[in-house]
Amino acid sequence: MAKGRVNPNHTLETQGITGLGTVYYNLREPDLIAQALCLGEGELGQGGTLLVSTGKFTGRSPNDKHIVKTDSVADKIWWDANRAMSPEGFDRLYDDMLAHMAGRDYFVQDLFGGADPAHKLDVRVVTELAWHSLFIRHLLRRPEAEDIDSFEPEFTIINSPSFRADPERHDCRSETVIALNFDRKLILIGGTEYAGENKKSVFTLLNYMLPEKGIMPMHCSANHAPGNPVDTAVFFGLSGTGKTTLSADPERVLIGDDEHGWSDRGTFNFEGGCYAKTINLSREAEPEIYETTQKFGTVIENMVYDPETKELDFEDDSLTPNMRCAYPLDYISNASPTALGGHPKNIIMLTCDAFGVLPPIARLTPAQAMYHFLSGFTSKVAGTERGVTEPQPTFSTCFGAPFMPRRPEEYGALLREKIAKHGATCWLVNTGWTGGAYGTGSRMPIKATRALLTAALDGSLEDAPFRKDKNFGFEVPTHVKASAVPDILLDPRRTWDDAAAYDRQAAKLVQMFAENFAQYEEHIDDDVKAIAIREAASA
Repeated sequence: MAKGRVNPNHTLETQGITGLGTVYYNLREPDLIAQALCLGEGELGQGGTLLVSTGKFTGRSPNDKHIVKTDSVADKIWWDANRAMSPEGFDRLYDDMLAHMAGRDYFVQDLFGGADPAHKLDVRVVTELAWHSLFIRHLLRRPEAEDIDSFEPEFTIINSPSFRADPERHDCRSETVIALNFDRKLILIGGTEYAGENKKSVFTLLNYMLPEKGIMPMHCSANHAPGNPVDTAVFFGLSGTGKTTLSADPERVLIGDDEHGWSDRGTFNFEGGCYAKTINLSREAEPEIYETTQKFGTVIENMVYDPETKELDFEDDSLTPNMRCAYPLDYISNASPTALGGHPKNIIMLTCDAFGVLPPIARLTPAQAMYHFLSGFTSKVAGTERGVTEPQPTFSTCFGAPFMPRRPEEYGALLREKIAKHGATCWLVNTGWTGGAYGTGSRMPIKATRALLTAALDGSLEDAPFRKDKNFGFEVPTHVKASAVPDILLDPRRTWDDAAAYDRQAAKLVQMFAENFAQYEEHIDDDVKAIAIREAASA
């Protein structure tokens, strides 16, 4: 039985998926919330939000993601970072998952990734959970109602959390599985209720497909100046560096907070919504994001709340520090209605340096930008994971290694080519610690970070005096006019009580960079290699 609006020529049955119970096609938010509540998947929160828990898995399972190793992709995939699955294992997984799904009700959303019509990817998402259908309806982009009648999916995602994979039979690692088959145009997800797997699987698809069209896929947020899409900025960064927070600038137009493409036409958002962290979220610091946590249809994920009033506790991370909310992009008042921008005028690479070494902002040459893009540095701090007692470096190449099917150098070369062609200015911004490492120093003041970004984006920082950093070779401003940023903050060595201790910490971090970057030296240009050699010599 089918319910909802669907192209009759492209139902699940016409795809060979038969024997299911009721299939709900393209339900809208009120009906999806009603279904989720009826099925006991969550509770109704303040303002009509949906309060859900993802159970055992409160984050992605990158070690359980597999790419099917067929002849067409075998020579294109970065197998050092992507687990292979045999075509035979995938076929058995598909057959067993369909057998498991028989007689059960499922929810279907016909959506697309990519705001630029010339480069969009039509995706059908089949979910066991109604709230997953609501989540992905927020996070991907929705066709117009009349376009549903002619919708033909290019890829199909099937997500059945109650299914458990058999590692021996299905050629996977555990009972949890995310399997991408580019030949069969299928993605299978089982054994996890974490909704983020749905959206990141589409990002992985685009990361594989777009480079062949000369389009740079980016794990970044983006915004542009009011009334001036030509003045676009993109913000690369790993979790916890401030990617969502800093791009949601009330003085600029938000293009998107997480995934974008850079084509010959400019910048475009892949998504139709935002998936924001809510730990320690406050109305004062991030009013727009805070307000979404009380808006109809927002999915509130893994947050502690009062059982009677449904009031959210933004400080209680007993379920997970990775508590989040998912909402449509138009819930942010200054969001772009088109989700399109120009070629980036400024490229910001965000890092959270818990070692207290990096300056709050530095200007990068194109070669240095590629070096730091391939490095993808941030750091874990004590208390975030069991056994972490001091800052630990995290290098996630291209600021998103788990989502990169191809070798990092391919993305790096594409980024560098576009920087050279369109003349973008690149900046490294540290939102981490100053005056000492984590536990001794203090977090970089958010007001100072915003002031420096404003100066970078409006062009006034270009006129500042700069010094050359002796550890990394990039340029650091020594004074910023018309800002409240003290000069001492711009020189991290001066913020430490013990300058010699800073020097030792800096040498340690430089060595970490050099050791990590050694894996790329066979595949990079000579000028980037020169930076790597200088880093190694300095270490």
